[in-house]
Amino acid sequence: MIIDTHSHLNFKAYDADREEVVKLTREAGVVCIDVGTKYETSQSAIELAEKNEGIYAAIGMHPIHIKTDLMKLHTDEEEGNFSPFGEVYDADKYRQLVIKDRSPEGKNKIVAIGEVGLDYYYKPKGTTKKEEFKENQRKVFIQQIELAEELGLPVIVHCRMAHEDALKILAQHKVAGTIHCFTGTWEEARKYLDLGFYIGINGIIFKFDIDEVIKNIPLDKIVVETDCPYLTPMPEGKDTRNEPIFVKHVIQKIADLKSLSFDEVARATTENAKKLFNI
Repeated sequence: MIIDTHSHLNFKAYDADREEVVKLTREAGVVCIDVGTKYETSQSAIELAEKNEGIYAAIGMHPIHIKTDLMKLHTDEEEGNFSPFGEVYDADKYRQLVIKDRSPEGKNKIVAIGEVGLDYYYKPKGTTKKEEFKENQRKVFIQQIELAEELGLPVIVHCRMAHEDALKILAQHKVAGTIHCFTGTWEEARKYLDLGFYIGINGIIFKFDIDEVIKNIPLDKIVVETDCPYLTPMPEGKDTRNEPIFVKHVIQKIADLKSLSFDEVARATTENAKKLFNI
């Protein structure tokens, strides 16, 4: 078994062949955590998980979907339709998704709150508007962390150009989780590790050089992911849609950098994911 800890098979990009992709994923022995980015895709992630063995769900609101009147948000056709000014975060709506799905034994197919976090890449012009924009993201991030604490779930954290703020917030809460699609420095990685977080590594490592960071991260603190349909690993070609089975390329590169075998990395990262997400 290999666990892809961050996929988006619920996205529009797979509407034409989702069942076939799920079938190939299962046959390859890859288990997926399908990640929501707003209420609609959180619902579809749950539906996909409930219908398919070997697929779990994470629910949450990505920072780019947080409602704002400061700027028009950037849309993504592969994800699906959404409001150009975002959605108002309603913690109770997300809470009810977990409660509805949870069995009497407390087990369900929702294993995390995510994809949540901070993203300062696209931002409005003007100092005042920028700070208001960032503060709104920080507020919703904290609300979702608090929901994770309440429900006893880990968080899947998206962080782009915002590590300083993310670290400050996470240090104030007792929550487990993973830092998705990590591209930061070793110093930033070390701080997340000190907080008990795992580091999520995916195909972006074929674009951004974080080789030395990967070498420094202990193997027992790494989880692998695809972020499919995005960030296709280079061995598959830049015009190829990413799929969970391509997580093998991420594992192989980590193995090469750490002078380990593919099986050693696959086994360790799978155990890490099972432990973190209680799979």
